[in-house]
Amino acid sequence: LNKPKAHRLSFKISKTHPLLQLPLGLLFSLFLDACGDPPRFETMRLRGAPKPRYRPGERVQYDCRLGFKPIVPLRSRSAVCEDDNTWSALEEACTRKSCPNLGDPVNGQVYFVNGSVLFGSQAHFVCNQGFYMIGARILHCEISENNVNWNDDPPVCEKILCSTPGNIKNGRFTIYKDEYHYNEVVTYTCDPSNGPDEYSLVGESRLTCVDQDRWSSDPPECKVVKCDYPVVEHGMILSGFRRKFYYKAQVVFQCNQGFSLHGSNTIVCNANSTWEPEIPTCTK
Repeated sequence: LNKPKAHRLSFKISKTHPLLQLPLGLLFSLFLDACGDPPRFETMRLRGAPKPRYRPGERVQYDCRLGFKPIVPLRSRSAVCEDDNTWSALEEACTRKSCPNLGDPVNGQVYFVNGSVLFGSQAHFVCNQGFYMIGARILHCEISENNVNWNDDPPVCEKILCSTPGNIKNGRFTIYKDEYHYNEVVTYTCDPSNGPDEYSLVGESRLTCVDQDRWSSDPPECKVVKCDYPVVEHGMILSGFRRKFYYKAQVVFQCNQGFSLHGSNTIVCNANSTWEPEIPTCTK
């Protein structure tokens, strides 16, 4: 069978075609006559997908972004591509939404960082003295589905209480209770020693309830702390002389005439039954 011959379609524009009779600048304007990208706004977004270009007379619509709502009285939310290839003037027509109002918690206060409950703001909570916080200290007003809300429940302020502090060996404290309120104080003392040396209280004798179940320091120790008699060759004890040197005993030295002291002239008996700093020396 003979295949049919393929035919090529062609056409020619006559030199007298109306388009070719137009000035070159006007010819370009027919193809380039368009507005650029629509203006962008903080509170509004373009409705639908943007087009590469817009012809004069075309209109674009805007919707409020998430977290924003229309300003009342209502403002225009549309812009038109003008004949001069610019967009008609348009102002922000939306404003931030508000989160629910937050009152002061019982025994506490709430502070708003920017003075409002608008979208994007923060709420900072503090408890009154003697109370501690349960929950988030800072809340954020943020998008929640199609609205705005705080990102967590407000915290609560509870009364600070401390449990009974620890008992110590060779000592005791007053007053003994099952629980203590904020700023209450217990005082530790050491028992009398049955041996030749007395007990020293090492640490803080007074503990204060400063936070929920937290005392100002660990309980002290009651133990024998006794340093050796300090001897400095070619020197003497100027002050602090005693038969026994217990915890925190302080001694001041002086060298004999013609000798120079090396080290500190004052030493203290520390909790490890050693002198601090080291005993000085007297040399020519």
